Amino acid sequence: MLNFIIKTNRVGTIYTKPHLFVLNKGMNSGKPQKEPFTNSFVIIFQNEDDCESLFFIAYSLWKTKFWHQFLCGSVIPFLRLSDFKKEFFPKAKIMMEEHEQHVKHIAALKLLEQKEKQFHENINLINDMRRVILYRYCNK
Repeated sequence: MLNFIIKTNRVGTIYTKPHLFVLNKGMNSGKPQKEPFTNSFVIIFQNEDDCESLFFIAYSLWKTKFWHQFLCGSVIPFLRLSDFKKEFFPKAKIMMEEHEQHVKHIAALKLLEQKEKQFHENINLINDMRRVILYRYCNK
């Protein structure tokens, strides 16, 4: 069973156990990342597999705008730690109940992320080639 701790990230804190950060301010609240955000929660795990699994669950919740219904504040919306704790664990538990399906979804999301990265690299190479051709053309 999943065993993790959710708390507010403090700037400068170094975590030795596997962890991930979740943004808690702005319209991107709930966005997970391996690197710390200025305004974020940290989820600390006992092992790397749980961290990887829950990263994609948090990513799915963020992409589907699940956290928008819990945002508070009129100027800069934010997500309360209590709301996050109350909703994250049950949602993660439901999403992980069907383990085989969960593993398939994670594999598909990893593959899509890899393909997206390759696509961006190709776009950058195309833009570099365009610059080289234009530079050669203009500097005759």
